Amino acid sequence: MLPRSGDVLHVTRAASVQFLQPIMFRVIRVLDWPTFDGWLWLEGYELNTAGDAVKRRSIFVLGDGLRQLQAAPVPRQHTIRTPRRPVVRTPLRVS
Repeated sequence: MLPRSGDVLHVTRAASVQFLQPIMFRVIRVLDWPTFDGWLWLEGYELNTAGDAVKRRSIFVLGDGLRQLQAAPVPRQHTIRTPRRPVVRTPLRVS
């Protein structure tokens, strides 16, 4: 699994032996640091049981050991902008 920004993950011992106590983790980004095949560096927030961020962390985990609890919201479509109207300037009067 390759998480994306905004995903909430359940990180357990299946993802890394450092997680004897499972945590919920909201992904900020997947870091592009060099790793072994299948392993990821994630930056994000550890969440409490209410879903509030309590600690910012970078974690090194096995992608196959992650479980997604909540997917990131679908990005909104970009609005189409209309061309800007030209600015009409009035000449300055010099007295």
